[in-house]
Amino acid sequence: MRLDKFLANSGIGTRKEVKEILKNKKISVNDAFVKDGKIQIDEEKDIVKYEDKIIYYKPFVYIMMNKPAGVISATEDNHHKTVIDLLNNEYRTYDIFPVGRLDIDTEGLMLLTNDGILSHNLLSPKKHVDKKYYVKIANPLTEEDIKTLENGIKLEENFVTKKAKVEIICNNGENNEYFAYITISEGKFHQVKKMFKAVNNEVLYLKRVKMGNLLLDENLKLGEYRELTVEELDSLKV
Repeated sequence: MRLDKFLANSGIGTRKEVKEILKNKKISVNDAFVKDGKIQIDEEKDIVKYEDKIIYYKPFVYIMMNKPAGVISATEDNHHKTVIDLLNNEYRTYDIFPVGRLDIDTEGLMLLTNDGILSHNLLSPKKHVDKKYYVKIANPLTEEDIKTLENGIKLEENFVTKKAKVEIICNNGENNEYFAYITISEGKFHQVKKMFKAVNNEVLYLKRVKMGNLLLDENLKLGEYRELTVEELDSLKV
């Protein structure tokens, strides 16, 4: 691998910044200063240092975010803040993107990465990766409503939802507030909202709390994020 690519992919800086860093003799390979970013290195055997600190190659990053409302699941947008805008400069040299999407007014678990293979596997219809949502609804759910939601609803001309799971949290709420969990394996546009609308109900608040085996960290406040642990990453491999 070229040294400049190794440095950029390790979060040291952009290609332009890396060129300047090399020029200023801040990079050494096996204890010899190197100014040429085009040289080839072995990222597993060669010891690369930046200002005398060893650089450990990290080609992929995996970030869990608690997405706030008002932020869109995109890499860039001219009108709204994106999930990428919430990240600090530590990740600017990685081509990070959101895995799937959440509506602008939906909060909760968002996975961000630059690993295209993992993203494809998690989003592939063939994998049937479950997504669990916490829902506040306008009306209580009847037994018939639950059966309809769980057994599949025709939402569009050629789309019938797959089997889902509904868990009642509060169905006789104070102040006419009703809450439930719903788990689906698809991710069509506004799907959860459309499903509840199909049983004459309305979603007032929506938050994704789980994707596959990955649970949203309850310690993350809205807009906060952290990298996945090794155990969390392993749990996502499908």
